[in-house]
Amino acid sequence: YHWTQWAFQKMFNSYYCNDEKKARPIEELTEAFAKYGNEGLNAACSEELRFTADEWNAMSEKEQQEVLMNYRIAYLGETMVNWCPQLGTVLANDEVVDGVSERGGFPVVQKKMRQWCLRVSAYAQRLLDGLDTIDWTESLKETQKNWIGRSEGAEIQFKVKDSDLEFTIFTTRADTMFGVTFMVLAPESELVAQVTTPEQKDDVDAYLERTKKRTERERISDRSVTGVFSGSYAVNPFTGEAVPIWISDYVLAGYGTGAIMAVPAHDSRDYAFAKHFGLPIVPLVEGCDVSEESFDAKEGIVCNSPIINEELRMKNEESGCDVEANGNSSLNLNGLTIKEAIATTKKYVKEHNLGRVKVNFRLRDAIFSRQRYWGEPFPVYYKDGMPYMIDESCLPLELPEVAKFLPTETGEPPLGHATKWAWDTANKCVVDNNKIDNITVFPLELNTMPGFAGSSAYYLRYMDPRNHTALVDKKVDEYWRNVDLYVGGTEHATGHLIYSRFWNKFLYDLGISAVEEPFQKLVNQGMIQGRSNFVYRIKDTNTFVSLNLKDQYDTTPLHVDVNIVSNDVLDTEAFKAWRPEYETAEFILEDGKYICGWAVEKMSKSMFNVVNPDMIVEKYGADTLRMYEMFLGPVEQSKPWDTNGIDGVHRFIKKF
Repeated sequence: YHWTQWAFQKMFNSYYCNDEKKARPIEELTEAFAKYGNEGLNAACSEELRFTADEWNAMSEKEQQEVLMNYRIAYLGETMVNWCPQLGTVLANDEVVDGVSERGGFPVVQKKMRQWCLRVSAYAQRLLDGLDTIDWTESLKETQKNWIGRSEGAEIQFKVKDSDLEFTIFTTRADTMFGVTFMVLAPESELVAQVTTPEQKDDVDAYLERTKKRTERERISDRSVTGVFSGSYAVNPFTGEAVPIWISDYVLAGYGTGAIMAVPAHDSRDYAFAKHFGLPIVPLVEGCDVSEESFDAKEGIVCNSPIINEELRMKNEESGCDVEANGNSSLNLNGLTIKEAIATTKKYVKEHNLGRVKVNFRLRDAIFSRQRYWGEPFPVYYKDGMPYMIDESCLPLELPEVAKFLPTETGEPPLGHATKWAWDTANKCVVDNNKIDNITVFPLELNTMPGFAGSSAYYLRYMDPRNHTALVDKKVDEYWRNVDLYVGGTEHATGHLIYSRFWNKFLYDLGISAVEEPFQKLVNQGMIQGRSNFVYRIKDTNTFVSLNLKDQYDTTPLHVDVNIVSNDVLDTEAFKAWRPEYETAEFILEDGKYICGWAVEKMSKSMFNVVNPDMIVEKYGADTLRMYEMFLGPVEQSKPWDTNGIDGVHRFIKKF
């Protein structure tokens, strides 16, 4: 607990300076705000703010803390999560199947919650640059590059017609502004409520209710077209044309600004949307054929940018747009290559104050809150609704005793059951909840930290495990430096390995870690592939149908423990005893048996296809198991697990 909580406090008390490209103490901001406001500040933040020194000094303590939260590396933020009301917790994407929880089959909805987050995105460029300094496989480096997702483009302002509202979009293809025929907002966008007209409200509300049941992963992978018209229009700042604003779940709130300009002639998803809803498609590259599909290539000669004709000029006048100001006469991209057009348009956007040139990253800040008991408690108490850190000298803050490990009846995390979970600021200790007076005794945070919190810097602690005054002694760290060889699976590429690199870079900024990258050389061991089994639950029930009958029902496939399956036949009584939610399970059998489906997948606890080595040792002996593993093949290759192979090795050893 101690050093994970300590690192979290350091992140809370730091901001990321884009000019120095490193973490700096938050006190520097408070001093600067008191003298200059945030004029000239170039720091990573959740949203762009503008205020003067006088405005800052006139703020209350709570208001100042809210402003500082916008810059802290560890911060409280509003994020969309997979929320399961019946389980009372947030679920990861892989814990949700077809809109319900894998455990229990309870409905899961997308919900905006106030959660602790880590500003990993501030380190995006350094995470990219660092890949060039380490000896990792090219495939894993490429995976991280794609996950970080650097793109250069422009942020452009669009005004809502007949309104004072305006919103920003990010595009890597500013040259395609003349081909914009509609706009799309993410369902979670705050703009949805603002632009939806009374006539469209019922349709929009119904659509939002449907999309709540889909995870982001499902929305990304599903290519089906859905959407609803908001009733409002946006004005293209280049042409003056009014284009309809739609709402669709193929746009995600977490990437860019949660709003896009749709250019269906040159984007496949925009094209599918336009075809489905009968929206215009304007090609912008000479000779391209968009009759059957979009032209996504980034090569060619630009055309129709702009379309100079009397009809368009009349549309501009009707919309009240100044032809000179919107660029019809001052910007002409026709005849340029796409590369030239992109550069020309970026320059135009900047010179005419239509937006700004910007580098964007797909990498998002890490959600750091979990609504469960097990995990490091946050060393945080709440005063006037704002978080404050307990004294560093009081760490570690340990988990309290609770009567239940389930959420409370009011939906609070399990720590809500604790009766002794308040912080006495005068005596610097945990006290009973009935002593909370919000003067010197305050409530403690009820969420806990995720699993990756403790695993992000464990290697540093290994260097100096008995040090009670520091995470790692400076001399010890200088001697051992970083990890020489890391052997791990590719499944950690976009999780643990990203978080560890971020965590280490932060500690490097503080002078704690001697080397910026934690793992110098990395070898991906191959997966041990196992044979998984599946049961098929009829949706919205606790009834399971056998494999060859499942096509007669609407079912959800679920992994089942292979140890209660024999030759693909499920032991139904063992299944009912396996997990509490299956205790009342009912079965639709074929020939008196429940036949399971199967697949060859990686051997994993989450897929319940792990073979217990103790059982193999008991039957064949440890030497047989070790030799069989050696005979499976090179460490880097994936290898299927075959029990028949163990028999062969066992017979071979018996000859000695």
